[in-house]
Amino acid sequence: MLYERTGLSINKHAVLNSAVKQADLKAESIFRNAYLLEFLGLEEKDIYTESDLEHGIITHLQTFLLELGRGFCFEARQRRITFDNTHYRIDLVFYHRILKCHVLLDLKIGEFTHADAGQMNVYLNYYKENEMHEGDNPPVGIILCASKNEKLG
Repeated sequence: MLYERTGLSINKHAVLNSAVKQADLKAESIFRNAYLLEFLGLEEKDIYTESDLEHGIITHLQTFLLELGRGFCFEARQRRITFDNTHYRIDLVFYHRILKCHVLLDLKIGEFTHADAGQMNVYLNYYKENEMHEGDNPPVGIILCASKNEKLG
């Protein structure tokens, strides 16, 4: 809710400064639950692919980063990781300079499933083992999907 409080506040710097001063800064206080992506200007189609969404985000990267909130730095698109000669691709990778962690974004056109959570868990474990540096916090995963089943997450 920090994003909303900041947007509604008259003194945005005071709201942000008080949030940053919190000793226990957590990812949950930085990330929003819902993102509005109308600014991507995707053409009206019956079916969208994850590639359509990714292309729209990359084309409007500055606006997308502002929608996510403060502190995001773009790092990679379709970041390839390999396990036992099997390749996987993480749709978008950011580094969050305030949280000091990688943020892995997986794009899903459909409803959230438990398989999506498992896939993200694989990505997060890979980043913990292979990409974290001294002083980094554990990576955070965001699964951006059209809808979610409240019972699954």
